[in-house]
Amino acid sequence: MGNPKIRFKGYTDDWEQHRLEEICTYYSSTLTAKDIDEDGIYNLYDANSLIGKTNKGYMAEDYITIIKDGAGVGRTRLLPKFTMFLGTMGAMIPQNSDLNFLFQLITKADLGKEYTGSTIPHIYFKDYGKNKYYVPCCYEEQRILGIYFSHIDHLLTFQQCKCDEVKQLKKYMLQKMFPQNGADIPEIRFNGFTEAWEQRRVTDILKNGSAAMKIGPFGSALKKEFFVEKGIKVYAQENIFSGDFNIGEYYITEEKFNELKSCELFPGDLVISMMGTIGACAIFPETAEKGIMNSHLLRLQFNKNVIPEYIMFLLRDTQQIKIQIDRLSVGSIMSGLSSSVVKKLVFPVPIIEEQKQIVNFLKHLDNLITLHQRKCNELQNIKKFMLQNMFV
Repeated sequence: MGNPKIRFKGYTDDWEQHRLEEICTYYSSTLTAKDIDEDGIYNLYDANSLIGKTNKGYMAEDYITIIKDGAGVGRTRLLPKFTMFLGTMGAMIPQNSDLNFLFQLITKADLGKEYTGSTIPHIYFKDYGKNKYYVPCCYEEQRILGIYFSHIDHLLTFQQCKCDEVKQLKKYMLQKMFPQNGADIPEIRFNGFTEAWEQRRVTDILKNGSAAMKIGPFGSALKKEFFVEKGIKVYAQENIFSGDFNIGEYYITEEKFNELKSCELFPGDLVISMMGTIGACAIFPETAEKGIMNSHLLRLQFNKNVIPEYIMFLLRDTQQIKIQIDRLSVGSIMSGLSSSVVKKLVFPVPIIEEQKQIVNFLKHLDNLITLHQRKCNELQNIKKFMLQNMFV
């Protein structure tokens, strides 16, 4: 007997333990990809003639599929009746239990962790079907729980679709808002701009002086033994990959900072990761703590002819710059970027006002992506919490 911590009002009966095989019926399929014709991949039109033919993967009721071997073993999915499932999957139909509740119960159990075999993962219903789970005695409580979690899943799907739509829009616009294949104007641009774009090498758009392009200090100049609990911050790749300059726990003394002052970061600097993800970069914000970069980072300081964020979007998000990096890096013994490669990069550059429009537009898309992703994360956290507290 048991009770969940959180319940809907009006339900007080103890939940009972049941083996999975007691609350659902399992079906196997002999259907293979060769048995599916072009019209029957997703749905069978003559559904009435297929009732009872579960041995061929035709289900006459809504059901739950589970991948029983190979990649994704244990992954579950709800499917409507009169759709087919292949022999790589099993199917479960509830008996005296609610379908949506059963789906959440099985998904929460993460049956994929129970696979057997050393080479090809495989799970067997004859084994995991004997697993015991707490189930509400009252069918109506199961039904309400199933509806509740289905609603969360629908919201999650909706937000993820919105996020994916904006990502696809951004990908499309990145291909169209910058000149391609030697052209001097893009296919899509904001109203009022007609001037041809220029191809500018990095060294042409940096501030005067050698300090405009600077790599962090050599490893011997910034060893772990120099770090202290509090002082001047040392920024690392984690700040670039996350785009968050608030994180990080590495500090040096004021004295050590003065030795490495040439590696200090300033608001507006474009900071590039030299190792790992090619093109990973971020703009050092005005709100960040005073600090220096470590040996895996490169700092670029631009003149008034370009907006740092504009170069960031080109370097981080466009394929044409990644193609340049790949071409210039051929024969390199290092995995990652080098200052010699960065110096040779060529960027398509419009006038400053057009740069501003492009930056504002792409920032807006990034904000939408962040918003939708945050909502997805919030819903996932809510679902995780409620699964932990509304099930025994």
